Amino acid sequence: MAIHLHRSDAMDAHFRSLVQQLDADLDDRYGSQQDFYGQFNALDSIKYVVVAYEAEEPIACGAIKAFDAQAMEVKRMFVQKQARGKGVATQILNELEDWARFLGYAACILQLAGNQAEALALYHKNGYRQTANFGQYIGDEDSICMRKEL
Repeated sequence: MAIHLHRSDAMDAHFRSLVQQLDADLDDRYGSQQDFYGQFNALDSIKYVVVAYEAEEPIACGAIKAFDAQAMEVKRMFVQKQARGKGVATQILNELEDWARFLGYAACILQLAGNQAEALALYHKNGYRQTANFGQYIGDEDSICMRKEL
């Protein structure tokens, strides 16, 4: 079955449903530690969303939001368990990067918790490199921040 990507915004009902699944997964992984990170994931600041569909069903999502005049921050990346290992996350990431380029940004940045080996591998495979922690993650030893020049 082919994967179809759809650009939208944070009001998209499918995106919001996938984000609820993401938040539940993160709560299971990190418990109360997730409360700290959750405060930086408000959907009202996200304008650029990609939802992936397989057989008309939403299976994955990702988003970008402006961090500064040069960089977009990758946010809310999630792939449902049954859809993992099919390259969907890379497709979404590529679409988000294309969108950021179109909008005139020179880089994408992101943050992830240090114990997300699968996410770290995904971002390395797609050209992201670890950088100094930025913004609210400065001084947070559990965060890994990454950057890719577009």
